Amino acid sequence: MPRYHTLGDIPKKRHTIFKKPDGSFYYEELFGTIGFDGMSSLLYHTNRPTQVREVIKSYAVAPKVAIEKNMKSLSLKGYEVPSENDFLESRKTMLFNKDCHIVLASPRKSMTDYFYKNTDSDEVVFIHEGSGKLRTLLGTIDFEYGDYLVIPRGMIYQINFDTPDNRLFIVESKNPVYTPKRYRNWFGQHLEDSPYCERDMHPPYKLETYDERGDFLIKVKKQDMIHEYIYACHPFSVVGWDGYNYPYKFSIHDFEPITGRLHMPPPIHQTFETSAFVICSFVPRMYDYHPLSVPAPYNHSNIDSDEVLYYVDGDFMSRNNIKKGQITLHPAGIPHGPHPGAMERSIGKTETKELAVMVDTFAPLMVTEEGMRIDDGNYYQSWLE
Repeated sequence: MPRYHTLGDIPKKRHTIFKKPDGSFYYEELFGTIGFDGMSSLLYHTNRPTQVREVIKSYAVAPKVAIEKNMKSLSLKGYEVPSENDFLESRKTMLFNKDCHIVLASPRKSMTDYFYKNTDSDEVVFIHEGSGKLRTLLGTIDFEYGDYLVIPRGMIYQINFDTPDNRLFIVESKNPVYTPKRYRNWFGQHLEDSPYCERDMHPPYKLETYDERGDFLIKVKKQDMIHEYIYACHPFSVVGWDGYNYPYKFSIHDFEPITGRLHMPPPIHQTFETSAFVICSFVPRMYDYHPLSVPAPYNHSNIDSDEVLYYVDGDFMSRNNIKKGQITLHPAGIPHGPHPGAMERSIGKTETKELAVMVDTFAPLMVTEEGMRIDDGNYYQSWLE
């Protein structure tokens, strides 16, 4: 998100001496992406952020492929994913390719015994059920139902939940996640016809700073491995920072839908983009208002992308028998459209209350063993009359 933000205490000029009240030094760190060409922030630590005591162990967390080359429409019953106490153990990859992992998680407990850092991927965490705090080395963000948490790669964080009933839809992206270019002018400001603006994007509001030494466990994800590091200083040692690279939240309820007299194509729902896929938000909205309009989407062929829909709430008008937490996969190369009766039911309707998240990937998705465990088995036949 190309928007400058600062929090805490920073020196007047970058790369200059910055001292604590007792005369000792703060330590500067550049936190950036795409080498020195992407978005970055400058962080100032109470202790050197480089002090590793020990690497305890490393273990694989790569998803296990069930179907490598899938051409079948699938429906995954997301609420059948089992809950786990541990946050990382609760994350179950359903679908993936070289660019992204699509993950469901139902963690019961907060992260209190360790910190986490994904060095491979930006993470977009959609909060389907639950509330709490995202605590990061750049500050705290409160979250609740309907929030997207956008966490840049390399960000050290913990998540504290308010209750044990939590459900998350997570997209891990190998490429940086941005707001769509067509929503922004050449300065980076969101345009007047964008479905949201900077007021809707919420960066960290409170900085937690610890000047502590000890043994701090950080679990680092790299190349589908988890490496357990013991750091000698508390990872939340930042006294101040500024820049463009930081976590933020955006609520799906703040997405203002674009409508028209006739059915509008899916790009009007786009919320985030990468070079390899897009994320869209389907929200309550007025239906098309031409007197002869057909509100249900027309049949269409996904020639260039796999389409994943995660159903959050409401009545998704183009599908039959849809439940909360369900994931449908419509693979590239075959047409799909409204279920039998859905088109007819939509005629004359004036609004929809649906809420869903869509991910369209430009490379085919593989289906994991975890995904096949919750597949309903016959979704691909659900268009038969």
